[in-house]
Amino acid sequence: ICAKAIRDGVIDATIDPTNGWLITTDNNDLYITEEPLKEFHRRIVFCLDVHNDAVKSMRYPPDIYKKELGNGNDKSKDEEKSIEELIKELEDE
Repeated sequence: ICAKAIRDGVIDATIDPTNGWLITTDNNDLYITEEPLKEFHRRIVFCLDVHNDAVKSMRYPPDIYKKELGNGNDKSKDEEKSIEELIKELEDE
């Protein structure tokens, strides 16, 4: 059974026929290396860059709201003038 498992590649081992032992080789733990850490870090940096770009694209240009408020004040002054003119016209009638 062990020889068939070795031949099929299920386990990485050798058989010692003199002693009748099955000698397995150590599995290299992939997580001991720094490769998973580097890949994880690369993914985190990518996600943070996407987030930062999205936040930057949602920002308004500086002081744009002040220009809109300034335009709004001019309109309200024009409206006040037109209301005053209408009142004068009604009084004249």
